[in-house]
Amino acid sequence: MHPVTAEVTQRIIDRSRDARADYLERMEAARTAQPGRSKLSCANWAHAFAASPDGDKQTLRNPTAPNVGIVSAYNDMLSAHQPLERYPDIIKAAAREVGGTAQYAGGTPAMCDGVTQGQPGMELSLFSRDVIAMSTAVALTHDAFDAALMLGICDKIVPGLTIGALAFGHLPVIFVPAGPMTSGISNSEKARVRGLFAQGLATREELLDSEMKSYHGPGTCTFYGTANSNQMMMEMMGLHLPGSAFVTPNTPLRDALVAAAPKRAIEIRDGSNAYAPMSAVVGEKSIVNAIAGLLATGGSTNHTLHLVAMARAAGVLITWEDFDDLSKVTPLIARVYPNGSEDVNAFHAAGGMAFVVRELLDAGLAHDDVVTVAGAGLRRFQTEPFLDEAGKLVWREGPRTSLNFDILRPVNDPFQHEGGIRLLTGPLGRAVMKTSAVKTANLAVEAPAIVFESQEELQEAFRKGELDRDFVAVVRHQGPRANGMPELHNLTPPLGVLMDRGFKVALVTDGRMSGASGKVPAAIHVTPEAAAGGALAKIRTGDIVRLDAETGELLVRVDPAELAAREAASPVRSASGFGRELFGWMRRAASPADAGACTLFEDAA
Repeated sequence: MHPVTAEVTQRIIDRSRDARADYLERMEAARTAQPGRSKLSCANWAHAFAASPDGDKQTLRNPTAPNVGIVSAYNDMLSAHQPLERYPDIIKAAAREVGGTAQYAGGTPAMCDGVTQGQPGMELSLFSRDVIAMSTAVALTHDAFDAALMLGICDKIVPGLTIGALAFGHLPVIFVPAGPMTSGISNSEKARVRGLFAQGLATREELLDSEMKSYHGPGTCTFYGTANSNQMMMEMMGLHLPGSAFVTPNTPLRDALVAAAPKRAIEIRDGSNAYAPMSAVVGEKSIVNAIAGLLATGGSTNHTLHLVAMARAAGVLITWEDFDDLSKVTPLIARVYPNGSEDVNAFHAAGGMAFVVRELLDAGLAHDDVVTVAGAGLRRFQTEPFLDEAGKLVWREGPRTSLNFDILRPVNDPFQHEGGIRLLTGPLGRAVMKTSAVKTANLAVEAPAIVFESQEELQEAFRKGELDRDFVAVVRHQGPRANGMPELHNLTPPLGVLMDRGFKVALVTDGRMSGASGKVPAAIHVTPEAAAGGALAKIRTGDIVRLDAETGELLVRVDPAELAAREAASPVRSASGFGRELFGWMRRAASPADAGACTLFEDAA
């Protein structure tokens, strides 16, 4: 192992010792209790399969026949989730082939952040993760299953499913993705039209036509944002069947992978020689593997929140310092839009996850000695799935060299010698910064602050031509306790246009940027947030602010005594309408950003 990876892993193990032991003890108690159907009254159990087909009823009467629970985030508003509509039937038929059954245990909500970007509904997005976790627990609490399949892909959905499923970590759990949509127009063309529209040089009809050519069919959006970062992490954590992440939907190979998932889940159930409960798959080393994959591929900054919460659900305690230290030794070996010009389909064709896994393992930057749903060892994930001449699903070794050096490179010849995420600290608090798509000249910006209380204020100032200068945009009261920590992705086009005009600009916010954030230098997730007493509430327009990814600093050039004496600004927006009034308790309960911005763990607040 690389000495830094080994050191970070060991300190996570040491830090997590008590929490991890408590979690594993609870999972062992759940395992030894056996599935509830062996303890339920006949009336209880009859309720569980009253509507099942006759053949399944006969199987379900056998208390030892395996039964797989399906939890799905299907809806047809999300292009990534629309293919999931067909999955339960495929899964049920496959389970019957090996003497088992599968039941649709329950559904979870699934927001499309692409629809709610810049809209009031985005203020529910982050908290939907915790709602998904709770609804996953509701689905599985019937206690009628020997294994479970999680059907979900997008931004908050995979983290929520993971957190919820980990509460049932005595069960084997396999995540079943749908894959990306086929490629549409080039990402450079999409960005060009967005930039023109931000300047008033393209009509809404022209913008919509461009967007429809980009987002055009079933499957995950093809840029490397949070949804596709989720899929990468599920591979790195060993929760997918190998190579499942980026196979396009509604193809024979994808359907074969879906059918293989329940069969494998039954193979690794308790009582088998291959028993692989989720509690064994998700541990300290697999979490480090997920961080390594995130850094090596320039993945979404949203996972500096989600991974903290996901790990906590397994009794593993990680910090932003862990991300930062691993980033300093994990080279960036992938460039996928918005960090490069090509999309995830091109990444997959160039070698994809099989290549990434091989490179990280060979360099000692990831752990092979882990349990996965495919068996022992992460090396199994340097293989790729294929259909042989008879149509049977098989796995073969993935490419040993990149097939496109503009997209994928080996560890010894990377795009950058460090990963894509840095920790910034200073008088303004703690923040993270995604550096993988930021030019070296823009890694440090010092300029007068312009303070905004919302992204709409910044956009209006841009439209009025008031921002043609060097400045640091401070967009505050966007944290979890203020308004649910919405993504501020709509700020990227105007700030990007100003950069193209030659101005030095940057963003400092206690909110989130989209997983698709790119070239704009941004200190995000600032904690403490303004609404919780953070220094951002005391910044004034004209103060000199500096963010520096190279030194790890987040500074304001104001005398500390003067800053402390200033009156803190209060949030000005009402958190009502669009269902936001229902989430007040979550805003009040949310932990800080560096603790996952989570409402589910009382000791994390």
